[in-house]
Amino acid sequence: MTTRVGIIGSGLIGRAWAIVFARGGCEVRLADASPAEATKALDIIRSSLGDLEGAGLLKEGAGAILARLSVAEDMAEAVAGADYVQENLPERLDLKRAAFAGLDRLAPEGAVIASSTSAIPGSAFTEGLAGRGRCLVAHPVNPPHLIPLVELCRTPWTSDDAVARTRALMEQVGQVPVTVEREIEGFVLNRLQGALLNEALRLVAHGYVSPEDLDRCVRDGLGLRWSFMGPFETIDLNAPEGVADYAARYGGFYDRVEAEPLPPAGWTHPVVARIHAERRKALPAEGLPARQAWRDRRLMALLAHKIAASSGS
Repeated sequence: MTTRVGIIGSGLIGRAWAIVFARGGCEVRLADASPAEATKALDIIRSSLGDLEGAGLLKEGAGAILARLSVAEDMAEAVAGADYVQENLPERLDLKRAAFAGLDRLAPEGAVIASSTSAIPGSAFTEGLAGRGRCLVAHPVNPPHLIPLVELCRTPWTSDDAVARTRALMEQVGQVPVTVEREIEGFVLNRLQGALLNEALRLVAHGYVSPEDLDRCVRDGLGLRWSFMGPFETIDLNAPEGVADYAARYGGFYDRVEAEPLPPAGWTHPVVARIHAERRKALPAEGLPARQAWRDRRLMALLAHKIAASSGS
């Protein structure tokens, strides 16, 4: 039986989710406050599917996938008969509350309703809903059709069934779900990213390294390992006897870093303007779209490599 998915919001994340679900065999209906934008999104999706097909990342023709996508006239049409709904509106609490109130009223009783919010806890916009037990956060990594991780963050009232069904659906369509068992602002991935970014700002602000060389430390160092291993597996392989051995060798250093951090820089520090200026010198603002397209092609190549490596292991 084909899974029916309603996508609310046809921006960057909504379009990418539409690709994920349609590529995974689901029937997808896409809605936007502006029907013209939703129709325009189909053209962008068509182009993205062509790129994926060219990179060898589709198991069937782009046309067959596109045939499973349609534009709904409104939210009600998008979620009619849906098994699962993914909301992708801007990161504003008032919009999330209004959208979830409407979705809880309109979606079939058995449908799971998920939000793509990047940081807002799901409880903030689902608490008063009659069907709050079927609501959760399914936070993707941008762009989700190229980076498969999705964080499933439950609220205090999200049912085990809703989490299990969402996790099974994500696995069915080729995503890599992780469950965030307790609500926390920013979930897991953004908090990990934030820890690295905050330390990066401090190191640059206090004169230890240039922005360009900081990027090199991640791009040509940590990032190479982290593209196929997590931090715990990394340290497990970096000491002769594994994690405990690594902790014995280097734990004292990490404890000192934690206990005696560099003075904070913060996101209003002048270093932010300096990094921005250096980035615009390296890449003028008008070059950002082309560089984003380059990033997506590199992600496609990396994804294709990981798939090939996994099938050969």
